[in-house]
Amino acid sequence: MDFELSQDHKVLQSAVRDFVEKEIKPIAMKIDEDHMIPDDLVTKMGEMGLLGSYLPEEYGGAGLDMLSYAIVVEEVSKACGSSGVLISAHTSLCSGPIYTFGTKEQKQKWLPALNTGEIIGCFLLTEPDAGSDAGGTATTYRREGDEFIINGSKTFITNGGYQGTGILLASYDRSLKHKGISAFIVDLKSPGVSILKNEKKLGIRGSYTTAFAFDDLRVPVENLLGQEGKGFNIAMDTLNGGRIGIASQALGIAGGAFERALAYSKERKQFGQPISEFQAIQFKLADMWTRIETSKLLTYKAACLKDAKRNYTMESAMCKMHASETATFVTKEALQIHGGYGYIADYEVERMFRDAKITEIYEGTNEVQRVVISKLLLS
Repeated sequence: MDFELSQDHKVLQSAVRDFVEKEIKPIAMKIDEDHMIPDDLVTKMGEMGLLGSYLPEEYGGAGLDMLSYAIVVEEVSKACGSSGVLISAHTSLCSGPIYTFGTKEQKQKWLPALNTGEIIGCFLLTEPDAGSDAGGTATTYRREGDEFIINGSKTFITNGGYQGTGILLASYDRSLKHKGISAFIVDLKSPGVSILKNEKKLGIRGSYTTAFAFDDLRVPVENLLGQEGKGFNIAMDTLNGGRIGIASQALGIAGGAFERALAYSKERKQFGQPISEFQAIQFKLADMWTRIETSKLLTYKAACLKDAKRNYTMESAMCKMHASETATFVTKEALQIHGGYGYIADYEVERMFRDAKITEIYEGTNEVQRVVISKLLLS
């Protein structure tokens, strides 16, 4: 059992760190203040290969693996949680299911523009009443000739504001619950798609979180993803992989907050010495680092299991749950170490504290993760 990253992964990690230091870190606070990620940064991330890390080169991806993807999201999120979740949702929730369940023609049509970042993708599952309960999907579809007609609404859609490509879940018979759901690849600039609003949020303010309405949206039959009536299976598989991305984002936010707290504790002096000399601060740093390292082991293990094509359902739920709770804990302690300055927007831990909480909520709340884990244990 080897706990060291391979040389290739170390090179990737170093390259992403350099990119983040140069392109993202200097504008991370502005991204939060402006509630948007600059288009030129999205373009640069695409050129760097960060938006198609584990997708094959034949479709414009970087041809790396799932562990590489986790490292990318983690390193970006150390500076900017909003940029980290853009990559995560785009890659694992849109490009990923097209690659996994799409036909060769669908992959050739949709993946190249997604993998280069020319188009930003999203996953349209959550609804105002159903939440992330795919079985409670109220958005409906019917077939008319060579088209499907979709009506309904979606909310809390990460990356939705780009109006790029979306994977949309809809039901042809709500009485069938999860058995009546199908998945579709949709162009969100099509007639029949309306943005209701882009949400104003506590954290990850640079990330678009969008509510949509669909009024007789016409989708070509060839845009059906996978088999009709199998959308629930696609959703569950997609969310399973997506949790690795959220865990990586949380891991990065926690790591970034820890780095800043550690540096501050060495610089800040009280009673004639750096506060890092006080045992109370040392205990905080020890607890923070221990949780980060255990979260990293869980997250990297889940990514490696997915790469090995082994079952990773429990591991993805555990890493998402543990890493997100670690992010909340670590950013809170980082703020505490900064004292009153931690509450000031000029210090980055204030933003990271706000960014961390959402990782406990999306891709299924941590209560959902505990249900998944316990059911697997009991079975």
